[in-house]
Amino acid sequence: MKRKELEILLQRIPPIPNPIPELEQYTTPANIAADVLFTSYQFGDISDKTVLDLGCGTGIFAIGAYLMGAKKVVGVDIDKESIRIAKQYIKDNGYDITFIADDVNNVDVNVDTTIMNPPFGAQKSNVKADRRFIVKAYNLSSVVYSLHLSKTLPFLDKLIKSLGGRITYQKHYIFPVKNVFDFHVKNKVEYDVVLLRINRE
Repeated sequence: MKRKELEILLQRIPPIPNPIPELEQYTTPANIAADVLFTSYQFGDISDKTVLDLGCGTGIFAIGAYLMGAKKVVGVDIDKESIRIAKQYIKDNGYDITFIADDVNNVDVNVDTTIMNPPFGAQKSNVKADRRFIVKAYNLSSVVYSLHLSKTLPFLDKLIKSLGGRITYQKHYIFPVKNVFDFHVKNKVEYDVVLLRINRE
């Protein structure tokens, strides 16, 4: 499958219906998701692997991993409505993916690869959420792909080293966030984000 073909398929996935500000539910753009998935595929971290999408929303990384040949895929999100939509979408399309509505702290599955776009931890009610996701994914996976605000990279590097891991690849994107919450004053804001590939030592 070509990258553009994957991007078109990912564009068909329904967005998060009622985004919750405290959870920082921003849908990953299909072009960025497709590029992240192709990157992980090229590293050999998707095909015939078990893949986890933490904070999956309506399942863009989980579905993408399945389409790229993952052996088993699990998506987890605390938002029950997003999980309901994800389950309906895979049912309609005949995709064999497991979606679970639960808090990230309760996830207990060992996988080869985690691919995620966790909360940036920018909201006061969600401070350090990015750290929580990194630690959980690191403990469950052999390799982690995760998107973060670029300005947090020094902190994340220290955190990952403290866990005994290392960043083996990084790539920057411009991540657009549309006006979806009452506190947004612009139609669109663009964030400098970085994709990290994290390996356990």
